[in-house]
Amino acid sequence: MTNAEKYDWAFMEALELTEDQLGPELTFESVETWDSVGHMGLIAELEDAFDIMMETDDIIDFSSYSEGRRTLAANYGVEF
Repeated sequence: MTNAEKYDWAFMEALELTEDQLGPELTFESVETWDSVGHMGLIAELEDAFDIMMETDDIIDFSSYSEGRRTLAANYGVEF
């Protein structure tokens, strides 16, 4: 599984989304399941998928599908 597939899978698993719901327009609270509880579930899925432990500031700043990719690439060495 590629890193992009792992990333998408984490969103689909944690937030109960379909692949067609993923993309740059997906932001925190733009779907019902991405609330504060869903956010922590998403972070847990991503940490497991990429074997990382995210910093608190990165968790707070993780506000969109696109921002998440930038954060993982810049701060955790995840290549997409």
